[in-house]
Amino acid sequence: MKKTRIYAVIGIFLLSFLCHFVFDFFPCILTSIFFPVNESIWEHMKILFTATLLYGIIDHIILTKKNISFNNFLLQLFASAFLAIPIFLIIYLPVHYLFGEFLPLTLVLMLITYIICQYISYKILNFRDIPLLNQLSIILIIIMYIIFTYLTYYPFESYIFYDTTKGIYGIEKESQN
Repeated sequence: MKKTRIYAVIGIFLLSFLCHFVFDFFPCILTSIFFPVNESIWEHMKILFTATLLYGIIDHIILTKKNISFNNFLLQLFASAFLAIPIFLIIYLPVHYLFGEFLPLTLVLMLITYIICQYISYKILNFRDIPLLNQLSIILIIIMYIIFTYLTYYPFESYIFYDTTKGIYGIEKESQN
Protein backbone atom coordinates (compact mmCIF):
# COMPACT_ATOMS: atom_id res chain seq x y z
CA MET A 1 0.00 0.00 0.00
CA LYS A 2 2.83 2.44 0.77
CA LYS A 3 4.25 1.99 -2.70
CA THR A 4 0.88 2.88 -4.26
CA ARG A 5 0.93 6.21 -2.38
CA ILE A 6 4.36 6.96 -3.88
CA TYR A 7 2.94 6.18 -7.32
CA ALA A 8 0.00 8.45 -6.48
CA VAL A 9 2.29 11.39 -5.65
CA ILE A 10 4.14 10.95 -8.95
CA GLY A 11 0.94 10.40 -10.96
CA ILE A 12 -0.90 13.36 -9.48
CA PHE A 13 2.14 15.59 -9.95
CA LEU A 14 2.39 14.62 -13.62
CA LEU A 15 -1.35 15.03 -14.18
CA SER A 16 -1.05 18.53 -12.72
CA PHE A 17 0.94 19.65 -15.74
CA LEU A 18 -1.73 18.33 -18.09
CA CYS A 19 -4.52 19.92 -16.03
CA HIS A 20 -2.83 23.30 -16.26
CA PHE A 21 -3.36 23.50 -20.02
CA VAL A 22 -6.70 21.76 -20.67
CA PHE A 23 -8.77 24.96 -20.67
CA ASP A 24 -6.23 26.68 -22.95
CA PHE A 25 -6.63 23.89 -25.53
CA PHE A 26 -10.38 23.36 -25.05
CA PRO A 27 -11.92 26.62 -23.77
CA CYS A 28 -15.56 25.97 -22.91
CA ILE A 29 -17.88 25.99 -19.93
CA LEU A 30 -17.23 22.31 -19.17
CA THR A 31 -13.44 22.65 -18.99
CA SER A 32 -13.77 25.92 -17.03
CA ILE A 33 -15.40 23.94 -14.23
CA PHE A 34 -12.53 21.48 -13.80
CA PHE A 35 -9.41 23.30 -14.98
CA PRO A 36 -7.88 26.74 -14.40
CA VAL A 37 -9.07 29.51 -16.72
CA ASN A 38 -6.36 31.99 -15.76
CA GLU A 39 -3.13 32.31 -13.79
CA SER A 40 -4.68 33.34 -10.46
CA ILE A 41 -3.73 31.44 -7.35
CA TRP A 42 -7.34 30.34 -6.80
CA GLU A 43 -7.81 28.94 -10.29
CA HIS A 44 -4.70 26.83 -9.77
CA MET A 45 -6.40 25.14 -6.82
CA LYS A 46 -8.49 23.34 -9.45
CA ILE A 47 -5.27 21.66 -10.56
CA LEU A 48 -4.67 20.22 -7.10
CA PHE A 49 -8.26 19.03 -6.78
CA THR A 50 -8.85 17.72 -10.30
CA ALA A 51 -5.46 16.03 -10.73
CA THR A 52 -6.04 14.15 -7.47
CA LEU A 53 -9.50 13.03 -8.56
CA LEU A 54 -8.33 12.02 -12.03
CA TYR A 55 -5.51 9.97 -10.57
CA GLY A 56 -8.10 8.34 -8.32
CA ILE A 57 -9.38 6.42 -11.35
CA ILE A 58 -5.90 5.03 -12.02
CA ASP A 59 -5.36 4.44 -8.32
CA HIS A 60 -8.53 2.39 -7.97
CA ILE A 61 -7.53 0.23 -10.92
CA ILE A 62 -4.05 -0.37 -9.47
CA LEU A 63 -5.36 -1.22 -6.00
CA THR A 64 -8.01 -3.56 -7.39
CA LYS A 65 -5.75 -5.33 -9.93
CA LYS A 66 -3.06 -5.92 -7.30
CA ASN A 67 -5.69 -7.20 -4.84
CA ILE A 68 -4.58 -4.65 -2.25
CA SER A 69 -7.05 -4.38 0.60
CA PHE A 70 -8.32 -0.85 1.24
CA ASN A 71 -11.20 0.97 2.90
CA ASN A 72 -12.75 4.40 2.45
CA PHE A 73 -11.64 4.92 -1.11
CA LEU A 74 -14.02 7.79 -1.87
CA LEU A 75 -13.37 9.39 1.50
CA GLN A 76 -9.60 9.36 1.01
CA LEU A 77 -10.04 10.64 -2.52
CA PHE A 78 -12.12 13.62 -1.42
CA ALA A 79 -10.00 14.26 1.69
CA SER A 80 -6.69 14.24 -0.19
CA ALA A 81 -8.07 16.42 -3.01
CA PHE A 82 -9.77 18.87 -0.65
CA LEU A 83 -6.95 19.11 1.89
CA ALA A 84 -4.46 19.83 -0.87
CA ILE A 85 -6.02 23.28 -1.22
CA PRO A 86 -5.53 24.64 2.33
CA ILE A 87 -2.23 22.79 2.77
CA PHE A 88 -0.83 24.30 -0.42
CA LEU A 89 -2.13 27.78 0.39
CA ILE A 90 -0.70 27.68 3.92
CA ILE A 91 2.72 26.77 2.53
CA TYR A 92 2.60 28.79 -0.69
CA LEU A 93 1.11 32.16 0.27
CA PRO A 94 3.83 33.25 2.73
CA VAL A 95 6.56 32.10 0.33
CA HIS A 96 4.86 33.86 -2.59
CA TYR A 97 4.43 37.01 -0.52
CA LEU A 98 8.12 37.05 0.43
CA PHE A 99 9.73 35.97 -2.84
CA GLY A 100 7.13 36.44 -5.57
CA GLU A 101 6.42 33.87 -8.26
CA PHE A 102 9.27 31.43 -8.79
CA LEU A 103 8.04 28.37 -10.71
CA PRO A 104 10.62 25.81 -9.49
CA LEU A 105 9.81 26.67 -5.87
CA THR A 106 6.07 26.52 -6.58
CA LEU A 107 6.49 23.04 -8.06
CA VAL A 108 8.45 21.87 -5.02
CA LEU A 109 5.71 23.21 -2.73
CA MET A 110 3.12 21.42 -4.86
CA LEU A 111 5.08 18.18 -4.57
CA ILE A 112 5.33 18.59 -0.78
CA THR A 113 1.57 19.16 -0.68
CA TYR A 114 0.93 15.96 -2.64
CA ILE A 115 3.24 13.99 -0.34
CA ILE A 116 1.38 15.24 2.75
CA CYS A 117 -2.00 14.50 1.17
CA GLN A 118 -1.02 11.00 0.11
CA TYR A 119 0.20 10.28 3.64
CA ILE A 120 -3.28 11.29 4.83
CA SER A 121 -4.74 9.14 2.05
CA TYR A 122 -2.70 6.15 3.26
CA LYS A 123 -4.03 6.58 6.80
CA ILE A 124 -7.65 6.84 5.62
CA LEU A 125 -7.34 3.81 3.32
CA ASN A 126 -6.13 1.75 6.27
CA PHE A 127 -8.78 2.98 8.71
CA ARG A 128 -11.95 0.99 9.36
CA ASP A 129 -14.57 1.39 6.64
CA ILE A 130 -16.99 4.29 7.10
CA PRO A 131 -19.71 3.83 4.43
CA LEU A 132 -21.65 7.00 5.25
CA LEU A 133 -18.57 9.22 4.83
CA ASN A 134 -17.72 7.47 1.57
CA GLN A 135 -21.18 8.30 0.21
CA LEU A 136 -20.99 11.85 1.57
CA SER A 137 -17.68 12.30 -0.25
CA ILE A 138 -19.44 12.12 -3.62
CA ILE A 139 -21.75 14.96 -2.62
CA LEU A 140 -18.81 16.98 -1.28
CA ILE A 141 -16.89 16.57 -4.54
CA ILE A 142 -19.90 17.91 -6.44
CA ILE A 143 -20.21 20.82 -3.99
CA MET A 144 -16.53 21.65 -4.49
CA TYR A 145 -17.01 21.88 -8.24
CA ILE A 146 -20.08 24.08 -7.74
CA ILE A 147 -17.89 26.38 -5.63
CA PHE A 148 -15.10 26.31 -8.21
CA THR A 149 -17.59 27.15 -10.97
CA TYR A 150 -19.19 29.99 -9.05
CA LEU A 151 -15.81 31.52 -8.16
CA THR A 152 -14.58 31.17 -11.73
CA TYR A 153 -17.49 33.21 -13.06
CA TYR A 154 -18.04 35.45 -10.00
CA PRO A 155 -14.67 35.76 -8.25
CA PHE A 156 -14.06 38.05 -5.31
CA GLU A 157 -11.86 41.02 -6.05
CA SER A 158 -9.08 39.71 -3.89
CA TYR A 159 -5.40 38.99 -4.40
CA ILE A 160 -5.95 35.22 -4.52
CA PHE A 161 -8.42 35.55 -7.42
CA TYR A 162 -6.39 38.06 -9.45
CA ASP A 163 -4.55 36.99 -12.59
CA THR A 164 -1.52 39.29 -12.70
CA THR A 165 -0.61 38.21 -16.25
CA LYS A 166 -3.93 39.31 -17.80
CA GLY A 167 -5.02 41.79 -15.13
CA ILE A 168 -8.39 40.08 -14.64
CA TYR A 169 -10.48 38.28 -12.06
CA GLY A 170 -12.11 35.02 -13.13
CA ILE A 171 -12.80 34.07 -16.70
CA GLU A 172 -12.56 36.38 -19.67
CA LYS A 173 -16.07 36.73 -21.06
CA GLU A 174 -15.01 36.11 -24.65
CA SER A 175 -13.58 32.70 -23.60
CA GLN A 176 -17.03 31.30 -22.86
CA ASN A 177 -18.56 29.03 -25.47
